[in-house]
Amino acid sequence: MTTIARLRADEAAAWRVADLFTLRFDPATTACAVYEADGGWVVALYLDRAARREAVRDLVAAAAGKAAARSLEFETIADRDWIATSLAGLKPVEAGRFVVHGHHDRARVAINRVGIEIEAALAFGTGHHGTTRGCLIAIDRILKAQRPRRILDLGTGSGVLAIAAAKARRTRVLASDIDRGAVAVARANTRANGVGSLIDVVHAGGLDRRIFRARAYDLVLANILLGTLTCLAASMARLAAPRSRVVLSGLLPAQARAALAAYRAQGLALERRILLDGWVTLVLTRR
Repeated sequence: MTTIARLRADEAAAWRVADLFTLRFDPATTACAVYEADGGWVVALYLDRAARREAVRDLVAAAAGKAAARSLEFETIADRDWIATSLAGLKPVEAGRFVVHGHHDRARVAINRVGIEIEAALAFGTGHHGTTRGCLIAIDRILKAQRPRRILDLGTGSGVLAIAAAKARRTRVLASDIDRGAVAVARANTRANGVGSLIDVVHAGGLDRRIFRARAYDLVLANILLGTLTCLAASMARLAAPRSRVVLSGLLPAQARAALAAYRAQGLALERRILLDGWVTLVLTRR
């Protein structure tokens, strides 16, 4: 049997719950979906029967407050492939020239667009999240103005940003993630999108010098969380070549100032701010 935990919340809280859920629960046996319903937002958490309800309540309390945790509704239903079923209805997402879609929408991508095929697995990484869309829009604008030769995608997740850069620029991209499961998924996605030979996906925590060495990157992408972004500010700045662009996301509007302060202290300046669905993407440049 499968257990579904549902929570009605505002959009930002729904995505915080989904993000924390994907970090703490095994993606091989769980899934989540965030969607609009009846003028509000719902986050649905699909659990295997081994999952503990109290652990889910604690997670929701941490992400959205105790009142939200008390309002959680649980339902037990017959087994299905809920990971695919919950997200198969997601429509393709457009962000600049990019269209992120599932296999079933492959034929709907216009010939003048860059299609990125990400199969339904987790809502985060399919392009529907405001942070992912913000990064894709930033990548599109940057690649129209310059031709970066060395690109780094830190915390690649599904690999969607690395795939976008590789497809649009046709150059090599280094992508890393601290989660081995994400690394496996990202590698599979690069192959499915025909850019497996252009993207090196590695398992790494932070900016391990044994992997990144003293390379200078013309474009650095980091869609993570505020705490990790601020901790990596100095290391990331050292990897940024002169006149490079650094794209940061995973930030709520109230967190943008703290992220900017950390990177300005390392010699990077704000070039553009993109606000989407209650999330902020920052484009910085190394003068």
